[in-house]
Order: sequence, then C-alpha cells, then structure tokens
Amino acid sequence: QELRPKSLDIKQEELGDMVEKEMASTSEAIEDAVRRIEEMMSQARNESSGVKLEVNERILNSCTDLMKAIRLLVTTSTNLQKEIVESGRGAATTQEFYAKNSRWTEGLISASKAVGWGATQLVESADRVVLHTGKYEELIVCSHEIAASTAQLVAASKVKAEKSSRNLARLQECSRNVNEMAANVVASTKSGQEQIEEKDTMDFSGMSLIKLKKEEMETQVKVLELEKRLEGERVRLGELRKQHYVLAGGCEDTAEEGEARPAPAPRRGILKKPPIAQKP
Repeated sequence: QELRPKSLDIKQEELGDMVEKEMASTSEAIEDAVRRIEEMMSQARNESSGVKLEVNERILNSCTDLMKAIRLLVTTSTNLQKEIVESGRGAATTQEFYAKNSRWTEGLISASKAVGWGATQLVESADRVVLHTGKYEELIVCSHEIAASTAQLVAASKVKAEKSSRNLARLQECSRNVNEMAANVVASTKSGQEQIEEKDTMDFSGMSLIKLKKEEMETQVKVLELEKRLEGERVRLGELRKQHYVLAGGCEDTAEEGEARPAPAPRRGILKKPPIAQKP
C-alpha cells in the first residue's frame, strides 16, 4: 500500500464515482461543443458571405462530424467499462473493483478528461478562426490532440476488456472513425486557409466607393514604392556584375602574363600577403 503511487488526492472508494462523473462530464462537454458549433454556424451565415462563408461552413461541418464521432466513442467506452466491471468484480461492489484496480481506474479518468478537454479546445479554436481572431494552425493541433487522447482512452479500456468483446470491437471502430474525422478537420482547415489567403486580397464586394478609392490610392503608393525599390535593385545588380567582370578580367590578364613570363622569385623578408579572394 505504501508503494502505490498516489497520483489522485482522493480515497480509493471514491474512484468509482470519479469515473462516472468524468464520463458524464465528458459527455456534457461534447454536447455543449455540438451546441456551440451550431451557434457559430448560424452566426457565420449572418455575418459572412462568399468565400469566407464557404470556408467557415466547411470547417464547422467537419468539426460537427468530429464531435458526433467523439460522442459515439464516449458512449461505447461507457458501455465497455460497465461490461468490464460486471465481468471482473465477482462478489465485490463496483467501488471495490475500481479501488482494487486503482491504477487502471486513474488511467481511465485521465483519458476521459483528455477527450473532453480536446473537444472543448477544438470548439474554442474554431470560434476564433470563424471570428478571424485565431490561427488555422490551432485547429490542426487540436485535431491531433483529440486523436491522441482517443488512442489513450481505447488503450485504457482495452487493458481490462476481453478480446472477444463486442463493445471493444465497437470502441476500436469508433476510434478509427474519430481519427478519420480528425483528419477531415485538418484537411478542410488547410484547404480553407489556402483559399482564404488566395482570395482575401481580391474580395472587394463589401467595400463602399470611398473605401475603394482609398484602397486604390494606397495600392498605387505601394506600386510606386516597389517600382523604385526594383529599379534600385537593378542598379545594384548592374554594379555587382560590373565589379565581377573587372575582377574576373584582372585574374585572366594576370594568368596570361604569368604563362608568358614567369614571375621572379620573391626576396626573403619582402614576402607579401596573398590577396583575399573576392566572392562574385
């Protein structure tokens, strides 16, 4: 008992209640995530249009599919845990079974927390992306985190499950589905990011006449600045080439003279330091 790791500051008889609370909390977090995504979808349709609306809808739809896959995963995991407890506890109570297998129980709680946290972070990142205050890379990272926490939950459940268990087979299938949906979120995010970056500077549909005139003048200023900078770089390139030709020609003349007439041997004490090679 003294050698047991005390990773949780709770009594062992409370572990069973903790598992049920965490699974319920995870399910509640996922339901809340689905509801928030639906609200974001409605808000995006009211406040955006064109390419941005198309990108936002595609990303949010992929997030909704991922949340549904996670919800099914949690439900299947709960059923598998009940099956594991019923088949393994014998005459003991559920709390006694969880206390006896405290290490496994703690791993199950940790995995459940990770899944719920990943779902919450994904929704918050999606909200920031839709509002143009976040980064697309956040969604990609959250998708990877969800896939990792899903693998952790399956591994924790698989330890005590029978190999022939139907619930285990369903859980593994749900895990593959979650990974597929997470990959879809990554794909839709990357394609949406590229589409926004390509079209963002060319979308003038929502500008007024004054705004268009101001943008036109600012663009003309940038064009003149770039043309001036380009001309300066061309002059610099010409001077660099001219100097290169001078140095290259001098080296060739020296080589020809050296072939025609060998240079006299330098006197002792008058040795000169060889010239440093110039880079072209």
